[in-house]
Amino acid sequence: MTEAQSAGKALIDSRKILQRVGLARGMRLVDFGCGRTGHFIFPAAKMVEDVGLVYAVDILKEVLDNVRSRVRSGGYDNIQLVWSDIEVPGKTPIPAESLDVCFLVNVLYMLKNKNGALREAARLLKSGGRLVIVDWTRNLGALGPEKGGLVSFDSALDLALGAGFTAVDNFAAGSYHYCVVFKKL
Repeated sequence: MTEAQSAGKALIDSRKILQRVGLARGMRLVDFGCGRTGHFIFPAAKMVEDVGLVYAVDILKEVLDNVRSRVRSGGYDNIQLVWSDIEVPGKTPIPAESLDVCFLVNVLYMLKNKNGALREAARLLKSGGRLVIVDWTRNLGALGPEKGGLVSFDSALDLALGAGFTAVDNFAAGSYHYCVVFKKL
């Protein structure tokens, strides 16, 4: 395990979150802003097994290049890499209403068009599909958003409700993060 992966696990336990949201064999999901380490996509790929599918989406090609090498070396046949801007509804090349779960982990605070990203999540999710938002509760020095850049739990809730989702669960995702789970009606 690399130092970055170890630090990520200490901040957020991805397996715990994946289990809590009910990820299971055969599911199809997307991680919007998968990040350089693919902190969620690799454990998710194991949980959905070879009959499920994980889309790893990022706007940075170099991030996807890094993830691609781990996908190849690990023999993950059920992870597809997608280069896209999630803030533009309709742009992500994934079939509409085809996904069971959409993850936004440590991403919402970085987006200029938060509403656009949530509309894109709604477009891709099946009816009854879940949107999972994990974000920072406070700044941790060099990690996380700059001062004033946090997206509070209440703000995340308002944004998702405004995009047509309903909240079904929320919990502390670690010492510095909240998790809120929504359902697409």
